[in-house]
Amino acid sequence: MDDLRLATWNVLHGRSLTHGQVVLDDLRAGAAALDADVVALQEVDRHQPRSHDVDQVREVADVLGARWFRFVPTLWGEPGVTWERARDGDEDAPSSARSAYGIGLVSRRPVLAWAVRRFPPARVGMPLLVPGRGITMVDDEPRVAVAALVDGPAGPLTVVATHLSFVPGVNVRQLQTVTRWAEGYPRPRVLLGDLNLPGRLPSWVSGWRQLGRVATYPSWRPLVQFDHALAHGLGPQAEPQVTSRRLPVSDHRPLVVTLTTRMRPARRT
Repeated sequence: MDDLRLATWNVLHGRSLTHGQVVLDDLRAGAAALDADVVALQEVDRHQPRSHDVDQVREVADVLGARWFRFVPTLWGEPGVTWERARDGDEDAPSSARSAYGIGLVSRRPVLAWAVRRFPPARVGMPLLVPGRGITMVDDEPRVAVAALVDGPAGPLTVVATHLSFVPGVNVRQLQTVTRWAEGYPRPRVLLGDLNLPGRLPSWVSGWRQLGRVATYPSWRPLVQFDHALAHGLGPQAEPQVTSRRLPVSDHRPLVVTLTTRMRPARRT
């Protein structure tokens, strides 16, 4: 039997809620604690002053010893200063000094192909609990999904990483669109991400199998699950092992799912 350890982690641009600072060693320690083969990352910075000008997806990949990774920007610019929406093709932009914010996908297993699907922001914002600021009216952001065809231990599988809108109804439509889009790629398929949808709702909306039920938000005393792993067309599996624990950064706990593939015994001749 071969294991594949998958994780989704909203990193809050590497900010600690304990001391309120962004410290690279905290992010790296969290990545080491995950020790996952494939990690979907949300709310990651690249070359932002607030996170000390580092490429956070690359840092996580470095800690995990992952050769395959992709940062996909949703926004260009600096928080609180000037933002510009990322467009199709921007995911292939070179890693320059330009500040960006978005999502990422990191894999220890070889990635055979990549694909990206973008969504415009919702037209309305919502009051949200923002760490350090309390209840604050927040505008929505552009959203994106990135798919990777991963060479897993039992053969290729499609892994999709995303971070959906916090606006009710908009996130439901985005999830339906993402899963329909993902069904154009090889089976089995796994969707990882902060879906901003609670409990069993993502499975009901998508029709995909929910791989783990555990509260992930807020990180200091989880009450609700916003971070999910959904599967479609998954072959014979032992029951997934699901864990979630508080890490040095973020207001979310990661969701970690270990899949064990039951391999067929070799035929005797």
